[in-house]
Formats: sequence, structure tokens, C-alpha cells
Amino acid sequence: MHSPYPAVFTDADHDHQRCVSRALAEAERVCIDRGQRFTTIRRKVFELIWQQHKPIGAYQILEELQQEARTAPPTVYRALDFLLNLGLIHRIASLNAFIGCVHPGATHEGYFFICSSCRTCAELNTAAISREIHQAAQQCGFVVQDSAVEVMGTCPDCTSTGKQQ
Repeated sequence: MHSPYPAVFTDADHDHQRCVSRALAEAERVCIDRGQRFTTIRRKVFELIWQQHKPIGAYQILEELQQEARTAPPTVYRALDFLLNLGLIHRIASLNAFIGCVHPGATHEGYFFICSSCRTCAELNTAAISREIHQAAQQCGFVVQDSAVEVMGTCPDCTSTGKQQ
């Protein structure tokens, strides 16, 4: 399910707490709808991912959690797998990191613009990319199981401040 809206980078003065609260409420709704538990650890991992609009790595999540209590790596990876499987987060393969999904629970591929300077990310929503990938796959007899497109470049803020890498 894709909306016709383009990718959007958040601006510096957006209400981030409202953004995180909305994401948490949506995650809880998805868990309830699917009969899954949004446990304390899953919630904490999800919150850490949404604390910034930049991809965060598993070890960074682990370090943050260990400041509160002793946490083992498998615990973090199980929480990440849960959040990925429910479509609440995406994995950014090129950065080996995770970011919150702006369309949680909706089945869709991950297409992202990633700023190579500040590492902010914007999720792109377009059915056209999916159609082209699936048509090309069909033409050569390939069966798509999953797809992700990660485009590196410079975000509007870094472009306007000359922080291009």
C-alpha cells in the first residue's frame, strides 16, 4: 500500500515529541490488531529508533539500553526482528542500521533517500518503483521476495548550509 506523497525530510522545528508519541500509538495499534504483545523491551527499542530521524545501529541501541539495565545482544536482535516482521521499522542495509517506518503495518517495500552528510533519512512512497521492479523481474523470470532501494545524496538542510559530502 503506497500513498502518492513524496519522501519528506523532517525540518528542524517539527514537534518531535508528538512525532514519537504518534509512532508509539500506531505501533501499539498494529500490535493489538495482529494479536502481538508490545513488551517493555520492544517498546524501548522502538522508542530509541524513533528518537531521531536517522538510522541507528543495533550496537548503539544495545549501548543505550545498557545504561538503564543489563541487556544482552540477543534481546535487542529479537526485539528488532519483531519490529521488522510487523513492519514497524525498516533495516537500512547500506548503513547496517534501523529506522522507524512512516507507514507502520502496511505491506510495502523500503525506498529511502539517505543524506550522506548528516545521515537523516526520508522514506519514499511510490508505487511506480515497485511496479518497475516487479515488471522487470517478471520479464526475466525472477521472483521478487523483498526489495529495498537506498539512494545516497544530500538532504535539503545540508544542501542549503553547504554541508555536502
